[in-house]
Amino acid sequence: MSQEVLDTIRDQIANNPVILYMKGSPQAPQCGFSAQTVQCLMACGERFAYVDILANPAIRATLPSYADWPTFPQLYVEGELVGGCDIITEMYQSGELEPLIKAAATEPSAGEREGRAPRMEEPDEEA
Repeated sequence: MSQEVLDTIRDQIANNPVILYMKGSPQAPQCGFSAQTVQCLMACGERFAYVDILANPAIRATLPSYADWPTFPQLYVEGELVGGCDIITEMYQSGELEPLIKAAATEPSAGEREGRAPRMEEPDEEA
């Protein structure tokens, strides 16, 4: 694993209270699992950051080892891996996802606490 890629992943997760690593974008998901996860997140009514792993092969190759989670999509909330499509869908259906996302969206991210503007679209990738 490249240290630069790991640093990029850590920065993205630390500076975005809700971030989804997915195939494609929320407007154009490139797999059914990513599409289902995006639908659940969008139904929560809060903005979230995302990284298109198809456009970022180094992140796609590194994140499964970093997270010890082999598949995509991967949702992180307040720096913690929540899970993939099945877990997110179950949490949405049980009513657990929306309060988690809303609470994270109202908390300042690490970047906001340090006075930097939050990145709530696709984070910059340097890898």
